[in-house]
Amino acid sequence: MRDAAKRNRVLFLCTGASCRSQMAEGWARALRGDEYEAFAAGLEPKGLNPLALKAMAEAGVDISSQRSRSIEDVLAEEGDEFDLVVTVCGHAHETCPVFPAGARVIHRGFEDPPKLAADAKSEEEALGHYRRVRDEIREFVVGL
Repeated sequence: MRDAAKRNRVLFLCTGASCRSQMAEGWARALRGDEYEAFAAGLEPKGLNPLALKAMAEAGVDISSQRSRSIEDVLAEEGDEFDLVVTVCGHAHETCPVFPAGARVIHRGFEDPPKLAADAKSEEEALGHYRRVRDEIREFVVGL
């Protein structure tokens, strides 16, 4: 059983570990860091999305030191004892691996900002999608 003085370990899982899970990790560290030790992982990591970095920086959260890691890398580097695993996209929810040690797995899907912004005519227009999803993820993390 986990020592009560230790923070709960939460893993945010998505497909690419480039945007939504990174935003969630950033918000969890910024807003709930005294309660949660947060990590992000992806099924097929693609590197940090520059517009996600920018949107988070606008909100005062620097995620530039975070890494886009595969679920296998996170498990190898951090262990497999998570209190909570949150899938933030449908694909991750459908293919979420089984976690030992009794981790609770919940799904809270968010739209994919890169997909939403695919037809944007400017970076500013694209950022509008990132900002909306960023703010939705913030509200979710606040309510954890």
